[in-house]
Amino acid sequence: MPVSSVSAKPRSTRRVWAAPIPAVAAALSAGLIALIIAGLLTGLDQAGEISDPGALTRWGLPLARYIHHLAMATAVAAALLAAVAIPWHAGPRARQRRKDPRNHQQEHPLFARTCQIAAAVSVVWTLAAIAVLVLSFSSLAGMPLTADEAFSSGFFDYATSIATGQAWLAVVIIAAVFSTLATAVRHPTGLGFTAALGLCAIVPMAMVGHSASGDDHTAAVNSLGLHLLGVVIWVGGLAVLALLAPQIRQTAEDLTAREQGGPEILGTLLRRYSVLAGLALVTVAFSGVINAELRIAEISQLWTTSYGTMLSVKFLATCVLAGIGWMHRAWIIPRLAGSTLGAGAKADDAGVGTSYSTTRLLWQLVLVEVAIMSAVIAVSAVLGRTPPPVPEELPPDATPARILTGYDLPPEPGLAEYFTQWRFDWLWTAVVVFLAVWYLRAMVRARQRGVRWPVMRAVSWLTGLAVLLWVTSGGPAIYGVVLFSGHMIQHMTLTMVAPIFLVMGSPVTLAMRALPSRTDGTRGAREWILWLVHSRWSKIVTHPIVASVNFAGSIILFYFTPIFGWALEYHLGHIFMTVHFLLTGYIFALVLIGRDPLPSRPPHFLRVIILLATMVFHAFFAVALMSMDTLIQADWFGNMGHGWFPAIDDQHTGGELMWGLGEVPAVVLGVIACIQWATDDKREMKRIDREADRTGDAELEDYNRMLETLADRR
Repeated sequence: MPVSSVSAKPRSTRRVWAAPIPAVAAALSAGLIALIIAGLLTGLDQAGEISDPGALTRWGLPLARYIHHLAMATAVAAALLAAVAIPWHAGPRARQRRKDPRNHQQEHPLFARTCQIAAAVSVVWTLAAIAVLVLSFSSLAGMPLTADEAFSSGFFDYATSIATGQAWLAVVIIAAVFSTLATAVRHPTGLGFTAALGLCAIVPMAMVGHSASGDDHTAAVNSLGLHLLGVVIWVGGLAVLALLAPQIRQTAEDLTAREQGGPEILGTLLRRYSVLAGLALVTVAFSGVINAELRIAEISQLWTTSYGTMLSVKFLATCVLAGIGWMHRAWIIPRLAGSTLGAGAKADDAGVGTSYSTTRLLWQLVLVEVAIMSAVIAVSAVLGRTPPPVPEELPPDATPARILTGYDLPPEPGLAEYFTQWRFDWLWTAVVVFLAVWYLRAMVRARQRGVRWPVMRAVSWLTGLAVLLWVTSGGPAIYGVVLFSGHMIQHMTLTMVAPIFLVMGSPVTLAMRALPSRTDGTRGAREWILWLVHSRWSKIVTHPIVASVNFAGSIILFYFTPIFGWALEYHLGHIFMTVHFLLTGYIFALVLIGRDPLPSRPPHFLRVIILLATMVFHAFFAVALMSMDTLIQADWFGNMGHGWFPAIDDQHTGGELMWGLGEVPAVVLGVIACIQWATDDKREMKRIDREADRTGDAELEDYNRMLETLADRR
């Protein structure tokens, strides 16, 4: 059915109220009022004392940031919701029609509208990113916007040589590519990757954000990145829902919508967004508190400084938004639950799922939320140019370690220090907490469905997460940027120890048993996991040869190329290093001892051969490190200035640790692989015995007759 034919059908008598587009526009523009007020309070109307870029730049930069943040959140959230929450096809048999060559004529109207929103708003995002790039140079250089050669040459150097300019140039490129893909892609898979690309813009923004240049750079960047992630999902998702309101009303009121899931589409969409918004709310609040703690030295600065006042406004607004979100989840969503009535639902709502009064209140609350959120984003745009109370410059007596790593030297390392020294990496802390809570909830849901899940698998998974938290926030993380031996402990624990426990937890199998299947044409978490498991990319990376070469070969590539220095010097490089070592170790352990589904699994004897070859390689590489007289990354480890022992001796110690921390887990992997081999052989023998009992050894008899026939022919 073409999309245009949906609106031609007769309407039902059940009325549904929706927020009109002018009301949505008014709610979004509430941020302009907040921007003007915050700008006046922070002196945007006053010219600079030394150099002034002009009123156009002073007011234009926060305005461009406000439009950029709002447009980015809306565009990325639209692509994300289209990929995971909105039906792709119209009709109850969408799954059977996915291979129909006329699929482009069967798009669900909400899906088509969401794609249009993503494409249109992404253009605004791109233009706003260009404006921020140009105006940020004007503000930094103190030069008004002009077309003369001095401004142009300075802007070119800013965009290509200065970190802030490079970051915003990267955002411009990401936004432009996102806009192109959002216009061309009309498939959930492609939109999922498009949304992931859009989220990548958070990285350069976090690197040069208003708190990233301060003390405790790692915590500042990671907390700001988490904050932006939560804002994009929370604010952007709500803006998309508000813009979809007329289309949702049209779908819900149409008689044919009963076949398309129309009467329940609003409640279903709200439930799915509510889950994402809940996670985003926790992320925003958690990361905001961490970021404020880094920028505020005393509690009184929350009301005695402009920076603290705006932080307080953001906190109060977040509390109000959390209260409205609770109203949605506890009262409104149950009334829009479709065939399943929730607490407080009216009896006459059964089987219909929508009512005029309920939807009217819903959209009124949504408009209030959008207005508050846009105001908060406007305040954040002004906050980005307001100096915090805590100084952002390094002290004049900073040590070499402080200059290189951003932190003072820890105590001289011993065994105890590796377990008592902690500096939380909030990015990995959030990952660990999320995965732990998800696993426990999934295990409870599986047991509620009557599926018994071994407790030892949960213990293994939680142990692996504890090891991951220790290696990213404990002693290995602290000494890993100061000593080569500390780095080697971090590396080998990430790639050899933590993955064993995580793989034995079988998270994919648990997800398949706990997550519900969707039948409305959308692709939820379960469907995305199944797609990933059976994808061509999965077949390649989980091939035993590829997994082993990637696991072993990446060590040489990492340590004997500039990649190691990049990982030490730059925050993004360190995150890349951690993710790479963890993933390569996880895939390698999954191929050898994992019970989760794979496109193909090598036979047991091949697994043992791969493991032995890897052990030999680790041994040779460790011996090579212990024999080297040249210091790896001498500019870094040689200039740390700790005075504890010679850097070359520490490198030799790192080689010894690599040998020990590599071989011991490898032996454990070998023992587990052999136990699984014996168990699978025993299980296969029992299966053969049962088959023989059932068929009366028919297979053996056939084999004997074949031998007798061959003997007679001779």
